[in-house]
Amino acid sequence: MKITKNKSILSLLAFTAVAILLSSCGSDKKEKEEQDATVKQANAIDTPTVTLVPVKKGKLNSVISVPGELVPYQEVDLFAKINSYVKKLNVDIGSEVHQGQLLATLEAPEINSQLASAKSKIEQQKAIFFASKATYDRLLSTSKTPGTVSQNDLEQAEAKKNSDEANVEAAKSDYNGVAANLSYLQIKAPFDGVVTARNVNLGAYVGPGGSGNVPLFVVQDQNRMRLVISIPESSTGGLNDKDIVTFSIKSNPTKKYKAQVKRLAGALDVKLRSERLEMDVYNKDKELLPHMFAEVDVPLPSRDNTIILPKSAVVTSTEKVFVIKVVDHKAQWVDVKKGLTSGDMIEIYGGVQPGDMIVKQATEEIRDGSTVKDSEATESAPAAKKDSTVSKAK
Repeated sequence: MKITKNKSILSLLAFTAVAILLSSCGSDKKEKEEQDATVKQANAIDTPTVTLVPVKKGKLNSVISVPGELVPYQEVDLFAKINSYVKKLNVDIGSEVHQGQLLATLEAPEINSQLASAKSKIEQQKAIFFASKATYDRLLSTSKTPGTVSQNDLEQAEAKKNSDEANVEAAKSDYNGVAANLSYLQIKAPFDGVVTARNVNLGAYVGPGGSGNVPLFVVQDQNRMRLVISIPESSTGGLNDKDIVTFSIKSNPTKKYKAQVKRLAGALDVKLRSERLEMDVYNKDKELLPHMFAEVDVPLPSRDNTIILPKSAVVTSTEKVFVIKVVDHKAQWVDVKKGLTSGDMIEIYGGVQPGDMIVKQATEEIRDGSTVKDSEATESAPAAKKDSTVSKAK
């Protein structure tokens, strides 16, 4: 019985020793794995693995979207030139009018009295002129007899006649000026268009001193309109009057309209630093209304022999814009400038040449001068080693 008890104690001690040994081995293995992971992580930070892309030259087509506005090709505010009253209105808001059509008739009773006064002044000046002319003619006839009329008296009579004749012409001019005011009492359309505003009613007092300096009518030419946009300075180079743009409006966003560039400002706006472009849009179906906003797609001119890279290869920091070039596994920050963009590609200008290897996914974490690994080289190394092992086994 004592022997059996001793055997049990020995078995228990052996089991405990094995458990301690296994636990120690597992702990050492886990600790080693953690150390290996830490080392790998440190190596990844110190020597990051990157994907490289070669620098190439190419041609990039790009389109930018800019807001635009549809404005009437012609628009005019019609005012009354002289103080008067509205006698008759022939059109209203929405009326389509033609050039020279009578829109409204005004009346100014004092114009008639001014006209009569100017006419009577002409008759008065004519009478004075006829009298001075008759005096001059008699003196001229008498002067043919030597010694009867002095030369001075004859010259004075001629000067008086010429002065009175000039007064007659001045009176006629005054009359014509007053008569011209009668034409201002008729408000006519200057071109074919649509009346979009009427700000007066019958009997209203209008003119420089009335109606609060508000136009009687606003007439717009809506058959043809101007699509006006502003192109940023960086995108103005190479645009010409043969480019075609497409645009859409909010009321019908699914429909695309086309228009050709007709006018370029040829200069930048001082405040916006952009160039004004205008396109003519023909509105035969009356689908477009003046002062609608439009979303305009403008094709930008493509440039040959420019450096093109993925957008992810260009880093924009608070200090500069750069790409990361890799030379002998060393990262080099190279300052560049951005150009046109199209999809995932972008033009750059700077100290890179075709054939240079650039980090595809560039970040500020890849420091200038740090060592990097090429991901393709890293992936191909284990495969080559494996192939070598297989050949050796054979």
